[in-house]
Amino acid sequence: MRMMLKARLDTEKSNEAIRNGTLGKLMQASMEQVKPEAAYFTADNGHRACYLVFDMQDSSQMPAIAEPFFLELDAEVTYTPVMNAEDMQKGLAALGR
Repeated sequence: MRMMLKARLDTEKSNEAIRNGTLGKLMQASMEQVKPEAAYFTADNGHRACYLVFDMQDSSQMPAIAEPFFLELDAEVTYTPVMNAEDMQKGLAALGR
């Protein structure tokens, strides 16, 4: 299932990770793990944030994906099922209307 992970990073912990060089490594490892079709980095309510859109094969993957964000960056992490335009068209077609 296509999922969007949003990680809103704690400012103090992410500042520390930038200073000691671990933030880039953590993000790179996360992207290698989930192989996102899209990855965006922005600010959200005054905090650094990242959005990764990827295919989750099984819900049992959730802890392994989120824990580095929790443990290293005190992040708030959410998972949201999402669709692209093709998925939306397929879903609408299944309605039979």
